[in-house]
Amino acid sequence: MRVPGKIIATKKLIPQVESEVLEQLANTAALPGVVEPVWAMPDTHVGYGAPVGAVFATDPDQNGVISPGAVGFDINCGIRLITTKLEEKEVKPKIEQLVDQLFSIAGAGVGGRSNLKLNQKEIEAVANQGVKWVIDHGFGREEDRLFCEESGQMSNAKPKDVSSFAFERGKRQLGSLGSGNHYLEVQKVIEIFDPAKAKTLGVFKKDQIAIMIHCGSRGFGHQIATDYLQKFGSVAQKYRIKLADRQLACAPINSKEGQAYFSAMACAANYAFANRQVLTAKIRQVFEKVFKKSDQEMGLDLIYDVAHNIAKLEAYFSNPKKQLLVHRKGATRAFGPGNSALPEKYRRLGQPVLIGGSMETFSYLMLGTKKAEELTFSSTCHGSGRTMSRSMAKKMVQGRILEQELKNKGIYIRTASYAGLAEEAGIAYKNIDDVVDAVSKTGICLPIAKLAPIGNVKG
Repeated sequence: MRVPGKIIATKKLIPQVESEVLEQLANTAALPGVVEPVWAMPDTHVGYGAPVGAVFATDPDQNGVISPGAVGFDINCGIRLITTKLEEKEVKPKIEQLVDQLFSIAGAGVGGRSNLKLNQKEIEAVANQGVKWVIDHGFGREEDRLFCEESGQMSNAKPKDVSSFAFERGKRQLGSLGSGNHYLEVQKVIEIFDPAKAKTLGVFKKDQIAIMIHCGSRGFGHQIATDYLQKFGSVAQKYRIKLADRQLACAPINSKEGQAYFSAMACAANYAFANRQVLTAKIRQVFEKVFKKSDQEMGLDLIYDVAHNIAKLEAYFSNPKKQLLVHRKGATRAFGPGNSALPEKYRRLGQPVLIGGSMETFSYLMLGTKKAEELTFSSTCHGSGRTMSRSMAKKMVQGRILEQELKNKGIYIRTASYAGLAEEAGIAYKNIDDVVDAVSKTGICLPIAKLAPIGNVKG
């Protein structure tokens, strides 16, 4: 294993790292074409193949590979943040009605479905066009596209590289949360660290209400990952790639197999961007119904939408810039000020970075930095990170009791499953403040505002 010099998992970033995480990082560093170093973010924990929280780049010109296990099963699991002009004093008296209505439209839970049913032509269009297609069909505002990573559409998507079974799984799930750690959360701003930058982003004052959506590509993306992981075992043998862990099955990015997965992954990413966009349109409708005002009158503006589990070609180094394939698994892109990929409104600030906590704790709005571009392949953490397995959490927590405890804390929650609620209890996660402190002190992102939940729809 080519470990020395490859892995950055310092005490500064990760005070306590499981030995299994370090082993997974070492296995990842041993993949062909890896460019030093391999990073682990402070929310890292054991994953499939590569740990959650891993960031690394491969060089296509040096037989660099692409690995579905280093992207993840929930391709483009991501977060978007919507702000409003409403304050807690207006929303709190109606929070139960609001959350109940949001639960009714969210498609929460295992196998959760949307009220949309796409035909084959439509789902292929979503896979190809992402947010553009759903906005063109009435789900949102045209300006929403500006505030999505990649404008909500990865250009290398080709539906021909996706299996018919993946398409079938995705036809009834566009506009739904699903299960696991996915949620739709009503939040209030509790602290603003940089008022001027916050105002540009749409955060004006304490107790302002915002909505955070966390979900991904549902069964569509999961099936794409499954399909290619099954294929890539033999593909790795074909290209004589020695794997330290077969869960990191891969293919050279420039091979026909590597390009096919890269294309199919982009289709799943586009589906996930579109999924969160449809949910946004539904959320705006619910707010209109509950508060008897138009969504424009209430604000409900999209700040940004970020991807987590994804691989992208990005330019690094200088003289000349070099295209590298950056894998982010449970990590967030964090471009610094001046990056041309950012919407003009944010270009002088840096990319908005959304860090989701557990349903019992806080979330953060942050900004990417030049240091992240120089140090971590423009990457930072994505959440608080698990400290225990879901099975262990269910042994320690009873969902019904947790629901009442949350209500006593002022957090009204609706869940599709009490077992699923127990899995996501706060004790199963690291302290989000510690995680944010680590990345901010390292200089790879800048805290702007802190938010706390007052209502939650849990998958």
